[in-house]
Amino acid sequence: MGQAAAFPNFRGGIFPEKCVRTNSRILHHAYASLAQLVERLPLKEMVGGSNPSRGTNNAIMEKVILVDENNKEIGVEEKIKAHKDGKLHRAFSIFVFNSIGELLLQRRAKEKYHSGGLWSNTCCGHPRPDESLEAAVRRRLKEEMGFDCALTHLESACFVYKVKINDLFENEYDHIFIGRFNENPNPDPKEIEDYKWINQKELKEDISLNPDKYTYWFIASLKNVLKYIK
Repeated sequence: MGQAAAFPNFRGGIFPEKCVRTNSRILHHAYASLAQLVERLPLKEMVGGSNPSRGTNNAIMEKVILVDENNKEIGVEEKIKAHKDGKLHRAFSIFVFNSIGELLLQRRAKEKYHSGGLWSNTCCGHPRPDESLEAAVRRRLKEEMGFDCALTHLESACFVYKVKINDLFENEYDHIFIGRFNENPNPDPKEIEDYKWINQKELKEDISLNPDKYTYWFIASLKNVLKYIK
């Protein structure tokens, strides 16, 4: 009975003085009970996200790499602050095609911090400090779209752009990657509302008629990307 009465008071992280003095076996049993309790906790309560294998851990403040116009790293900044202040930072855009030349598009979730509900290229994101571009693109593709594939860096297609979106600025040195994949993705619904494969002719026609349906960076980079697709 003494053990059962003492354990609930451990919730604050400190054993009651009475419990520590009574018997070292009580301390051992309390630790064992706590370990069992932790094992039963849902993983999302421990890591701060609903699915720790997909998307960004909400408990971690994301940072981006600040660069100059020659892509030289000059510092780091918290992601949202960098977008509010309009600081130039490193980013990437991924374009995945299937074997018949169709491009995989995603429709961004409405809850995204900007450009929610717009159609865009397969995946985009930012490398983290001390993370290579090659590692970042593979990580983000798996997080957002639920698959992995070989990706090629089109260094000659990289470009710098700046555009104001509501109260934020997209000011990015955007690296372009292309890949091939012939199956359907398994997108994270927190990131992506919908997806589709589309042929180049249909895509060009729809962008011409409905440019407001698409993200700025996607339209800006598409022409250069399609030069490399046969």
